[in-house]
Amino acid sequence: MGIEVVVEGLTKSFGKQNIWQDVTLTLPAGEVSVMLGPSGTGKTVFLKSLIGLLKPEHGRVLINGVDMVNGSEKDIYETRKLFGLMFQDGALFGSMNLFDNVAFPLREHSRKKESEIRRIVMERMEMVGLVGAEGKLPGEISGGMRKRAGLARALVLDPQIVLCDEPDSGLDPVRTAYLSQLLIDLNAQIDATMLIVTHNLDIAATVPDNMGMLFLRNLVTFGPREVLLTSSEPVIAQFLGGRREGPIGMSEEKDAATLAMEQTNSRGLRPDGPRTVVPQLEPSPGMPVRQGALRRRERVLGMLGQLPDAARTAITQSYSAPAGGVRP
Repeated sequence: MGIEVVVEGLTKSFGKQNIWQDVTLTLPAGEVSVMLGPSGTGKTVFLKSLIGLLKPEHGRVLINGVDMVNGSEKDIYETRKLFGLMFQDGALFGSMNLFDNVAFPLREHSRKKESEIRRIVMERMEMVGLVGAEGKLPGEISGGMRKRAGLARALVLDPQIVLCDEPDSGLDPVRTAYLSQLLIDLNAQIDATMLIVTHNLDIAATVPDNMGMLFLRNLVTFGPREVLLTSSEPVIAQFLGGRREGPIGMSEEKDAATLAMEQTNSRGLRPDGPRTVVPQLEPSPGMPVRQGALRRRERVLGMLGQLPDAARTAITQSYSAPAGGVRP
């Protein structure tokens, strides 16, 4: 089972530039979470801060009692072994075939025999649909296959926390849909805590149990997916609607005068009525039931009274609809 990740008051700057401040959230154990945000809002910086590769100035990241910001180098190094990290471009070694790329973490960080390494590598390659391609070089395969190879490599050390940095970048909509299903199926199989950083709305709408959004150096919101997907918060409505009207500009946030003019001359910042929350992806036939989804149901139903009306209605409807997976 995955591990809960508790983030408290995290603040990160580069020199005088504040990236984000006072970020507080909890990634529930074994659930899939997504962090959204326009380009340049520090989503990748957030991932690197969770794993201890970057040092925020303030705050804590608690994993199994270890603080990844202020803990000892030894504790951070040991806790980092609980993570699997999928980079944007796969980060594969161009001179190694896919088998050796996926095997690399095992050869570097374990003392397993080659026979055991081969068994693990082939199991992970089967999980991501790459059996038969293990002898190919990264330059001989498609971008989607490189993504899957990077994901297989992230899984060989049996991580309890998996971080995916824009797994959809460079993929067409069809490959992105396949990848979305793969992420859900993997969660069903390994029950790891997963955080996906993306600005892809299709992944955001169909994959996660929980969603958050970074904007203007702050965490706008984080919680059950239905809260963000039904939110009337201007920046969220603009982002989910893919519209020009709203606080997000081409290079940075818009000034107050521009926002006021938009509210006067257009539909303004309000959504065009209640948004439909599309069903979350279920594991493929033959996959186990997602244990994270079962835990999430109990957790979310227990907090219904604290949620906005629109989110509460969407959650109630989703759990009363006849469907597969965890619904009755």
